[in-house]
Amino acid sequence: MSEPTEANATAGAGQGSESGEPAGSTAGRHVRVVLVDDHRMFRTGVQAEIGQTAQTGVEVVGEAADVDQAITVITATRPEVVLLDVHLPGGGGVEVLRRCAPLMADTEQPVRFLALSVSDAAEDVIGVIRGGARGYVTKTITGTDLVDSIFRVQEGDAVFSPRLAGFVLDAFASTDAPPVDEDMDRLTQREREVLRLIARGYAYKEIAKQLFISVKTVESHVSAVLRKLQLSNRHELTRWATARRLV
Repeated sequence: MSEPTEANATAGAGQGSESGEPAGSTAGRHVRVVLVDDHRMFRTGVQAEIGQTAQTGVEVVGEAADVDQAITVITATRPEVVLLDVHLPGGGGVEVLRRCAPLMADTEQPVRFLALSVSDAAEDVIGVIRGGARGYVTKTITGTDLVDSIFRVQEGDAVFSPRLAGFVLDAFASTDAPPVDEDMDRLTQREREVLRLIARGYAYKEIAKQLFISVKTVESHVSAVLRKLQLSNRHELTRWATARRLV
């Protein structure tokens, strides 16, 4: 199988699945997948875990690290399933879903999306599901379960990590959906992530380590959040987030 490259993809299908008898229950199954995540090391890990096509039936045909790269790769390869991170440079996973709406609506060759994120926030889960994703799993998932989830999404099923399913059921069962929060809409996906961690009491260094960014970048995000929300300090920010049940 050709090695996929960032913002580049191999359009051929299934070379790996013909190299021998696939192991276990994957026999005869094949799915073409694109990985969208802004952390190269994570993409490499997922590729190593699920991308052995002869064993898993999964062929990784492309990778992308931001919204524009994702659109380019997905359009070029037309995969059956996209593993999509929620927080991406260029507008986040929701923006990828918005721009790929025609591909999702294709009745003959639909592209389906499975969110794969470190975030377990209800807001993120509901946002991507409303955007058209078929499921949402967290990065604590095992390789075996991830492969199973990919095939289920390929077949049209909805797949969620256990505790996240409740968020979706509550959101779509409610007859009085919450109004649009214009203040939250001013924040980027990364700013929202920093906001939640600040509100949970994380120090700047801890946030930087968890998000793989510098302390200076964290400080910049916090300053932007305070400015956009017209707040003065992290204590006011914590109260603001708590009032909206973001923590």
